[in-house]
Amino acid sequence: MTPVRRFLCAWLVSFPLAWDSCGVQAAFSQAMDSDFTLNLPAGRKECFYQTMKRDASLEIEYQVLDGAGLDVDFSIFSPSGQLLFNDQRKSDGVHTVETEDGDYMFCFDNTFSTVSDKLVFFELILDNMDTDEDPENWKEYVHGIDTLDMKLEDIMDTINNVKARLSKSVQIQTLLRAFEARDRNIQESNFERVNFWSVVNLVVMVMVSGVQVYLVRSLFEDKKKIRT
Repeated sequence: MTPVRRFLCAWLVSFPLAWDSCGVQAAFSQAMDSDFTLNLPAGRKECFYQTMKRDASLEIEYQVLDGAGLDVDFSIFSPSGQLLFNDQRKSDGVHTVETEDGDYMFCFDNTFSTVSDKLVFFELILDNMDTDEDPENWKEYVHGIDTLDMKLEDIMDTINNVKARLSKSVQIQTLLRAFEARDRNIQESNFERVNFWSVVNLVVMVMVSGVQVYLVRSLFEDKKKIRT
């Protein structure tokens, strides 16, 4: 894949990495929704860590945007090292885990490929990752709410509902961009293949035409010598 195509379909995201024998490891922040683009070299396995709390939810969605076969191996491990999910040679997938306290590890494996790099997009969605601060503390500073036609609880519920729908819209738009990038890569790859084989066919046709002209001319040549 050319650098221009990789720039068009990849969103470069920087995060701390620590190299080890099995690949790359990183710890993500406690953002509720994060998406990343990973360039996975051929023959490599890269792993990442996400710290979670008890009774929270971790959702991971991934897609292979570019690379031969558009497939990758994917696995998720619990803090105790138990294998939770294991996908073999898949182009995309979605997994949700009800978490406990600890670091969850998920890995992208491209060791089965010896030639082709893979461009992988993945998104992390964290639910119920509230801080220790009591969300009801704001009520201590509000007085006279009984005189309002609409209670502040109703306003907060409405705001939270709008926030959740906006977050869902952002997630859907991000996934649509990922699908668009993968489709664009497929189309450009097909375009290059069509052009290559068109040139090959053109060269073969020219050669065949030259051979035919030579054979036809040889049929009409009089090789007998005429004496005068």
